[in-house]
Amino acid sequence: MTTIDPAKTKYDTEREPGPPQRRSTATRGTRIIGIGAIVALGWLIAFGLGFSPADRDQLESVRILYVHVPTIWLAYLAFIVTAVSSAMYLFSKKKSLGWDRAAGASAEIGVTFVAVTLAVGAMWGRLTWGVFWQWDARLTTTALLFVTYIGYLAVRRLGGSHEQRAKRCAVLGMIAVVEIPLVHFSVKMWRSLHQEATVANLDGDAKMDGLMLFSLFVGVMAFTLLYVWLMLHRTRAMAMEDLLEERGLDDALVARRAEAAATTPPPTSTTTSTTTTGSDS
Repeated sequence: MTTIDPAKTKYDTEREPGPPQRRSTATRGTRIIGIGAIVALGWLIAFGLGFSPADRDQLESVRILYVHVPTIWLAYLAFIVTAVSSAMYLFSKKKSLGWDRAAGASAEIGVTFVAVTLAVGAMWGRLTWGVFWQWDARLTTTALLFVTYIGYLAVRRLGGSHEQRAKRCAVLGMIAVVEIPLVHFSVKMWRSLHQEATVANLDGDAKMDGLMLFSLFVGVMAFTLLYVWLMLHRTRAMAMEDLLEERGLDDALVARRAEAAATTPPPTSTTTSTTTTGSDS
């Protein structure tokens, strides 16, 4: 749960005595996960650059894979979470917008991880193939996956109510996820220049040095913690954004009424006097 009470507006806090409450998406749990992610990333740097040996064929460039592989795996996970959350919203009776926000937040993180994958993959390609980019099957399908989810995020920014946004994005999120098998198996389907899976292969034989495999595991763990940390913060921030949109009109009306009350002059009271005339007897 978030430490913010989104049901309170600035007008509520102005009436409350005492110091203002701290408003943040952080909790004790997210701080612990964040610290764990930092420690794991530091551990990855130490093993990836120091303890892990160079590869026989790729030499020192193999160290790029300790970031390249975990980020694409976590991107797959993020897009699967988007599809599952979209299905939960679309087919559940309650139609909770929390599922829609989870789908949107996971898609944003997944797009970021794919961008990192493409960037470090281009570095690895320059060292291994001599060029930053080849219109190879794996690279092309990964770029297509990246563009597809950028389109998904663009659709989320279209106009309409929150329910309309959730419905159209749920359909798109469930369709876009079918690209993941296309990307993963593109190496075998089109005889790609990209190397085949070394760890996640079907025969289960991971042909890697033990310390290199452990460094890859550390990378997966580090980016998983980072994903969870980003996911928690982003979903809470999106909940507050939706609340601000819903209450924006009410807050504007309250402000306009307050301004009108301040500028309207107070009513003036009129006194009437009656004059009586008479004679004393």
